[in-house]
Amino acid sequence: MTESSEFLSHCRTLVDAELERSVPQPDVEPTRLHEAIRWSLFAGGKRFRPAVLIAAGRTFGASNERLIRSAAAVEMIHTFSLIHDDLPAMDDDDLRRGRETCHRKYGEATAILAGDVLQTLAFKLLSTDESLDAKTRIRVIAVIADASGTPFGMVAGQQLDLDAEGRTITIDELETIHSRKTGALIAAAAEVGAIIGGANEFEIAAVRQYAEKLGLLFQITDDLLDVTQSTEALGKTAGKDAAAKKATYPGSFGVDRTRELAGEVTDEARRAISAMDRDTSLLESLAGHVLNRKA
Repeated sequence: MTESSEFLSHCRTLVDAELERSVPQPDVEPTRLHEAIRWSLFAGGKRFRPAVLIAAGRTFGASNERLIRSAAAVEMIHTFSLIHDDLPAMDDDDLRRGRETCHRKYGEATAILAGDVLQTLAFKLLSTDESLDAKTRIRVIAVIADASGTPFGMVAGQQLDLDAEGRTITIDELETIHSRKTGALIAAAAEVGAIIGGANEFEIAAVRQYAEKLGLLFQITDDLLDVTQSTEALGKTAGKDAAAKKATYPGSFGVDRTRELAGEVTDEARRAISAMDRDTSLLESLAGHVLNRKA
């Protein structure tokens, strides 16, 4: 197992334990809603965004105890987005993380509510994190809220993605979509980790630039996997982006050029943090992990 694989596994254990503490048990009323939340939240996700937050925090000496609640909150936000993205009115998918999507299992109305609750639980967890001083908490909340919404966040990216279906778009438009839909929350996670770790403003900017490239890399490799891997390997419906006529890198540039772009973006991510007088090996290894991932 590689260093990055061991780290990601360790982060999954930490984050899952915090999520277990932070969400209602399935026997708490309304039970159907809480079952639906847990169905999606504990479906075996990679916990990549929380891991980016923890890696950035550790780079600046932050303890797990100070990072874990923010990391869990980011995973709640991410899972809320997946539940809503899978809805028939959005990406209309039946499979997520190797099991039925939330709306297929519990119905559309409950799935919408499950996503809503995960978002509110995330901000409750952030606002009540007493391991952080009030000033840090407010800054963390602002960064995550900005990355989650509009005009430059995840929800805005989803709208742009829907608007682009079925039409030819430029590379700049494609990068804009992905920088918001996928990259914004990854960049925010890294920025939050650096803030909690007490990084200076130069370092925070460098880490954010690194993570923006990491987010772009994650989407490029996601697009590649959609056309090169099976549904069983991915845990979600393979080939669905092409069937829905979504804007993707392989669709725009072909598989070979997309692989080249992935390597170029990996180098850009690593260069972004090369000037910092810190041990950045963990962040660098995460970029390599994303470049070479198979699912």
